[in-house]
Amino acid sequence: MSSKADQAPIDTAQPLSASQVRAYLLRHPNFLSQYPDLLETLTPPALRSGDGVLDMQRFMLQRLQGELERLQNSQGELIAASRSNMTTQAQVNAAVLALLEATSFEHLIHIVTADFAELLDVEVVTICVEKDSARKASISTANVYVLPIGEVDRLMGNGRDLLLRQSSAAMEPVFGPAASLVRSDALVRLRFNAAAPVGLLALGARQTDKFHPGQGTELLQFLARALEQCVRAWLNLA
Repeated sequence: MSSKADQAPIDTAQPLSASQVRAYLLRHPNFLSQYPDLLETLTPPALRSGDGVLDMQRFMLQRLQGELERLQNSQGELIAASRSNMTTQAQVNAAVLALLEATSFEHLIHIVTADFAELLDVEVVTICVEKDSARKASISTANVYVLPIGEVDRLMGNGRDLLLRQSSAAMEPVFGPAASLVRSDALVRLRFNAAAPVGLLALGARQTDKFHPGQGTELLQFLARALEQCVRAWLNLA
């Protein structure tokens, strides 16, 4: 049962004295159990057990305080990563819906090479297609480039479908005049069918950390697969 002193209002205009805090904690021994976050900031007293004797209780409490701080930092990073992933997912969903609104093959290519940059919050988006150098290139659309046979494997690694690079060097064959603006990029292999040449969807960003090797790749791969399917449909590729 609470005493009248416990129920009396506290004068917040006057700071509490150490004796008042001590008296309150003595009356409420479970206070810290109800507010464990206070342990993060409280400094525990050292136990005096003689010279050369380690205060293990103080050590263990300090370690718990450090662990609590690390967990809070990890939680903040997890929340930030979750928000970033949700943003990226919304951007990719908008890009895929834009592909479905194409009214012609030329319109489809324009959506990828012009509209995707704004939808995905990057500096430049290009499509590259491998072509035998002996044949005259017939592609003249902006941000669509021809690469020599085998160049996609050389850039990404043999058989690799996606490459994320941080602080990437400028690649004019892939990004054209915008190459000097690119500080990080994502390269995704495009396979239209067994007979069609290999392609590349390239996204370049000004930010050095927009793309990095530890980043999730599922959404970018989904975007590339959606683009492949749309190209097959417009070109009647089996």
